[in-house]
Formats: sequence, C-alpha cells, structure tokens
Amino acid sequence: MTLQQLRYAIGIAKVGSFNKAAEALFISQPSLTAAIHDLEEEIGIVIFNRSSRGVTLTPEGEEFIAQANQLYHHYETVLENYNKAEQKKKKFAVSTQHYSFAVKSFVDLVKRYNIDDYEFAIRETKTKEVIDDVAALKSEIGILYLSDFNRKYITYLLKEHDLEFHKLIDCHAYAYMWKDHPLAKKKSVNLEDLSQYPCLSFEQSESGSYYFAEEILSTNEYHKTIKANDRATMLNLMVGLNGYTLCSGIISEEINGSDYVAVPFKDAKGEDDRTMEIGYITKKNFMLSTICRFYIQEMEKYLQVYTSEHKK
Repeated sequence: MTLQQLRYAIGIAKVGSFNKAAEALFISQPSLTAAIHDLEEEIGIVIFNRSSRGVTLTPEGEEFIAQANQLYHHYETVLENYNKAEQKKKKFAVSTQHYSFAVKSFVDLVKRYNIDDYEFAIRETKTKEVIDDVAALKSEIGILYLSDFNRKYITYLLKEHDLEFHKLIDCHAYAYMWKDHPLAKKKSVNLEDLSQYPCLSFEQSESGSYYFAEEILSTNEYHKTIKANDRATMLNLMVGLNGYTLCSGIISEEINGSDYVAVPFKDAKGEDDRTMEIGYITKKNFMLSTICRFYIQEMEKYLQVYTSEHKK
C-alpha cells in the first residue's frame, strides 16, 4: 500500500466517480482503476461499489477511507513541519456551532499566519455536521457543547466516529437579545419574563434534532419559536421582533457588534444551575497540526480573559 494509492482512494470517495477523480488527480482513468484494483487486492476488501451511476463506499470501504484520511492527514502534517521545499497551500478548517469566540480566535489565527500560504475555512453549521466534518477530516477540529441533557447522546456519537471531546470552559445560561429589548436592563430573566417574546434557535438536522439543539434549555416548552440558519439572520430577528436566544453568554463584540446584550438566565427560584460545557472535538489519538494547536491556544486565551473579566 502506498500513499499515492491512499490519495487516489480518498479522491474517488470525495467525488463519487472514477472519471471525475481521474481528472482531479491528473491521471488516466485506466491507471486509476488499476491502482485501486491493486489496493483492494492487497488489503483484501472491496472499497467501492461500482455502478453506471458512479461509485459508493462499501461498509468496509467507509471504515478504510476514514482511516486513510487520518493517515494521509498525518503525512501532510509531517510535510508541513519538516518539508522546507516549495509546496502547495496547506489547509486548515474548523467546524463549529455558532460561537463568536470561535470566530474571533479564527480571525486572530489568520492574522498570525500568512494567508498566501494557507487555504483557511471556518464553517458555522449544524451540530451533526460539526461531528461529521471532523470524523471525515473535512475539518481538523470542531466546537460544540455538552450538557446534562445531551451528554449521553453526543458522547455516543463521538465514540461511534472515533472522536474525543476536550473541555474548554463551563458556563451558565444567558438570554441574548437586542440592547433595546424591554428586558435588556434586567439583572436576570426567567422563562415567565421571556414567554411573550419569540425564542430564536438554530435549525438542526431532523434526525436527533432534540439533542443537537445549540440552546441549553431546548427541553422547555416555548409559546413562540422561530428557527434560523445563520448568525446574521438571528441578530436581525432580535432587532425586528424583540426575539432572544439562550446562549453561553460568551460574546465577542468585535464579531457581533455592541448592539446586543447577554442577560443571566435564572429559574423561578432565582437559581442558575444549567451548565454548558463547551469544548472542541478531534479524531482520537490524532496528531494535530501546528496551526490547529495555535488555534486551540487562541481560544483558551480568549476564554481565560473572558472568565477573569466576568468574575469582576
């Protein structure tokens, strides 16, 4: 088995076609077909189902490609660290739930590195896609949270995808709203206070959406709810409809602007025992790239500053 064969197999899995993969890899289709045939013969499994409509991965092929992605990424990381010769742009991607601190840290990362040398990507996306992206190494790192409610289900999915969770910070629930919202100047709010206003949440996948919700109090019943797909729409709904969303309270004004406030959420007894454990996920036993480690340091640094200021 060679690295070139791995690259070919990964390329075919990505586009779902031998023809398209051959074009992208600058190789003739017969040569590509022969290389994959030799690879399958050597490892003793069929990686791809072939049909007139293209190719799909067999169950054994899915497991093989997942490990091939990981191995090939290790190879590229070694090249990044030790190969001084001129080479193609290095890649770094993040998939995250909608956290402004993750975006702020990404901005600081890009400023630190030469953007001419890297192909950067950050994807604010659905919770399940954060997990899928890291599992497939579409992104090297993913940002999400655990709570008493979703922990068992999310942890099960992470284990199924050979991923591990690394804690960054614990935080309580806040109601995030426009600065001119009728409740914006209150010291704290509860569900009764919020009941007459629309509760905004990020839309999730249909399957398991109950557990994928980014909002910590997703188990509560809300009289008025509106779902959105992106941060900009969410902020517009806060202004236009006096909507609110429930969040960690860790807000970057540099990213979201200064027109919004986070008001502590308390229950009817004035307690705030809802805890979000925010962290990042990576492939288990995976050698992170230098740039990924720097990104983690930027997040930790930002959250440390937030924590010290929040305690004042």
